[in-house]
Amino acid sequence: MKDLEIEKTYRVTELVAKLRRLSDCLEQGKPFEIQLAGERIYVPAGALFTIEHEREGEEEELEFQFKWRNER
Repeated sequence: MKDLEIEKTYRVTELVAKLRRLSDCLEQGKPFEIQLAGERIYVPAGALFTIEHEREGEEEELEFQFKWRNER
């Protein structure tokens, strides 16, 4: 069951800047922080990274995902 799902579309220049920050964090073993639709999200350095491809009819989707467990 999903409690929350947010999707945001970025211009290419915005996405490139976010991917650069993400790459820097990954290389340095640091957590990554991003804000989507007013919600600040903290991705810990030890998060699992997956790439998912979905195909449904003529539509295809490629998702880059981080997965982690909240320590609340």
